[in-house]
Amino acid sequence: MRALRVLKEVDIIAAEDTRVTRKLLSRFDIHTILISYHQNSRGKRAEEIVGMLQDGKNVALVSDAGTPGISDPGHELIAICIAEGIRIEPIPGPSAIITALVVSGLSTTSFAFDGFPPRKENERRAFFANLRSETRTVCLYESPLRLVKTLQSILEVLGDRPVAVAREITKVHEEIFRGSVSQAIEHFSAGKVRGEVVIVLGGCISAENGQVIEDRRLESRLRELLGQGMSEKDAVRQCVIEFRLSRRRVYAAALAIKGEKSSAAS
Repeated sequence: MRALRVLKEVDIIAAEDTRVTRKLLSRFDIHTILISYHQNSRGKRAEEIVGMLQDGKNVALVSDAGTPGISDPGHELIAICIAEGIRIEPIPGPSAIITALVVSGLSTTSFAFDGFPPRKENERRAFFANLRSETRTVCLYESPLRLVKTLQSILEVLGDRPVAVAREITKVHEEIFRGSVSQAIEHFSAGKVRGEVVIVLGGCISAENGQVIEDRRLESRLRELLGQGMSEKDAVRQCVIEFRLSRRRVYAAALAIKGEKSSAAS
């Protein structure tokens, strides 16, 4: 109710997508002036909005989905306003990150938010490699079009961890999936994924067991690459890049696999 009151009382509403916000305003019979503020217009438009604020106008910033400023172009406008000494008043509303986290069933004692994973596969794999020893629950945003590919990257780099995928959280078609990463891949590969997506990923079991977990993933990845016909040298080089480990350690793992094969052959 407070948010609706604010939208009625301000002089201007700056919205990420005016088409989406207009539906809300029409539903509640709000006729405040509406302007756009999005990724492609933020530079010049931010200066215009700051000018309005300095002239004594009150401006409400509205995000298309989620919270303004969180993986959202609004953060630039907020930073400029702070630099100019303009007062900013946050209006509480739905937060996809927190909402998904609390219904995930995963640990909420300590968690991290890492925005959107990179789009390119090699960059995405490196992104998750950096999270390999992270013991906190990790929350991510993802496009429905890339959800399955991202889950596949997680499986390949981090293993079959527990995960929750929240789709259209707080909306009419809300869906919460809980299970392992491999189960999530199977579930979301069955049809077209729609809507806003939050991935909540279980952290590394513990710092103490991190070494054992990493060794198993390294061994699994080496076996996979060698099974695809890659030479031992190239497989070792690939794993050094992906796991960011020393060549000596990866080569030792490759030798152990080679030794197993020799023993089996004899």
